[in-house]
Amino acid sequence: MFVRRVASGLAKRAAFRPIQNDHDLMPAGAEPGTVPTDIDQATGLERLEILGKMQGIDIFDMKPLDASRKGTMNDPIVVRSFGDEQYVGCTGCPADSHVVNWLTMSRDRPIERCPECGSVYKMDYVGPQESHDTHGHHGEHVGHADTDGSHNFDGEPKTLADFVRPEYR
Repeated sequence: MFVRRVASGLAKRAAFRPIQNDHDLMPAGAEPGTVPTDIDQATGLERLEILGKMQGIDIFDMKPLDASRKGTMNDPIVVRSFGDEQYVGCTGCPADSHVVNWLTMSRDRPIERCPECGSVYKMDYVGPQESHDTHGHHGEHVGHADTDGSHNFDGEPKTLADFVRPEYR
């Protein structure tokens, strides 16, 4: 038995620009009696990625880093990040000249150097700029329990150690 796949009108050409809130990332669904396509049933970040690819935009910027050269302090390899932390796997220069060394960069410490080959990486934060009082407290000043300077939000884990063993902080 063969089922004919009918693509919805949205799958032919979905406009990426009108996405303004979470509701825009919910599909209408497939027509009754048809097999849904990815665009008919994908939601959230998966739908955002599909809509971006349909417009030729790589939402998650999955291109590999420049491995043709070694980063220096004067000319580091720049890594764009939307988050407060970014992990980079260095394999040396030329590529694959040593095993992967994982480096962690943050907004507080944006430059890291590979301990094996010396290549320098710099995190370029491109995420939203927030003021110190916009953590969802709606204007009132609330003291944070994490006053050590390494955690920006009360109770929000920032490193893998926080997830595994919070006492390692």
